[in-house]
Amino acid sequence: MLTFCSQTTQKYPKRITAVIAALLLGGGGGAMAIASFAPDASDLPVSEVVESVQALPLNVPAGLDLQALRLFRSEVTRSTDTADTLLKRLGVDDPAAAAFLRADVTARQALLGRAGRSVTVETNENNTLHKLSARWKADAEGSFKRLVIEKTQQGFQSRIETAALVASARLASATIDTSLFAATDDAKIPDTVATQVTEIFAGDIDFHRALRKGDRLSVVYESLEGDGESLGTGRLLSAEFVNKGKTFQAMWFEDPALVGAQSADHLTAANSRSKGGYYTLDGQSLRRVFLASPVAFSRITSGFKMRFHPILGVWKKHEGVDYAAPTGTPVRSVGDGVVDFAGVQNGYGNIIILKHRDNYKTVYAHLSRILVRKGESVSQGQNIGAVGATGWATGPHLHFEYRINNVYRDPLTIARQNETTPVSAAAKPVFAQLASENRVALAAAASMHQSSVQ
Repeated sequence: MLTFCSQTTQKYPKRITAVIAALLLGGGGGAMAIASFAPDASDLPVSEVVESVQALPLNVPAGLDLQALRLFRSEVTRSTDTADTLLKRLGVDDPAAAAFLRADVTARQALLGRAGRSVTVETNENNTLHKLSARWKADAEGSFKRLVIEKTQQGFQSRIETAALVASARLASATIDTSLFAATDDAKIPDTVATQVTEIFAGDIDFHRALRKGDRLSVVYESLEGDGESLGTGRLLSAEFVNKGKTFQAMWFEDPALVGAQSADHLTAANSRSKGGYYTLDGQSLRRVFLASPVAFSRITSGFKMRFHPILGVWKKHEGVDYAAPTGTPVRSVGDGVVDFAGVQNGYGNIIILKHRDNYKTVYAHLSRILVRKGESVSQGQNIGAVGATGWATGPHLHFEYRINNVYRDPLTIARQNETTPVSAAAKPVFAQLASENRVALAAAASMHQSSVQ
């Protein structure tokens, strides 16, 4: 037995004494406490060290204002914009900048009175203009124009630049309530994309009469962007349309064998520049010899039947189809062909007659403008004229006919009688991989819409 006495505390330092005490107190229960042998912090000496430190020099570029604050704002131009109204909407308070926009020819022509152009400004904290950039799609395919107005030591300067558009894929979906275009407007799907959908599925779906409430559309399409801003839409990459419970799918694919065959045919050589076409996801081509309509999604006012003639005042067979559309609406060729006649002809007014293979002819009448001439080769979908009211017409519309061996045929039945071709054997492996990717993308587009509805 050990005896803990006062001599122990004098003989050993505090920490050692604490260990001995722990051993003694815990010996009966078998537990052991471990204590540190380091000196107690309260016993350590305290000292203060003071030393001056020299800051390193800062290498600042000449003319750089470290306190400058840059603000960025974006807007879209309107046809009614003046220099003052545009800058005010952008939050710019700079009389010198407004005066420059009014005086500079380049700036005036590119901005004022031009609707739909994307504009970004950079200002300081006082809303004084430092830089303005405006972007719009150029006439040349695959590029866009950029107006740059920049403040320099000599004052504002402007320049026009050309840059490449960047295509990115976008997903969208819509459900039909009243009409296709009302649904796509609600879903913020561009009209150009909706129009492509009607063209692709026109052989299977009658978009004028067969749509039902609850029909669903999912699309994957190209957004054409400049400096990160959307400046337009490109090609529809894939689409799915559910009509009355039946699903129709399509995707864009470039089949090397088909492109080569097109280039060898003088009637389709002009169209071979498209280098591809639309197919079902199991590999069947959706490209038909003729489009379903010569006017992009317009209303039929008179079909291929007997009717009371609005001008002659008698019952007479109507040998074509009338499409109601505003004056100036583009009219396109429904198929590859050659212009057989372009001019004025009796009650037809301004008329174009195209000659196609197998003794087919198509007729486009009452035009306000004719954009082709006799003997010219045209491709399917090419803009050949504009809707008008020339000849015997009570209002603007397009009168359209099919003539086969000079016999009139119902235009609404012709497009659905065209045969299609499958993907070539050599291209099937690549096609199958792309089809699989498009199925996933279309499913994702559909789920996005369902989630937003819930």
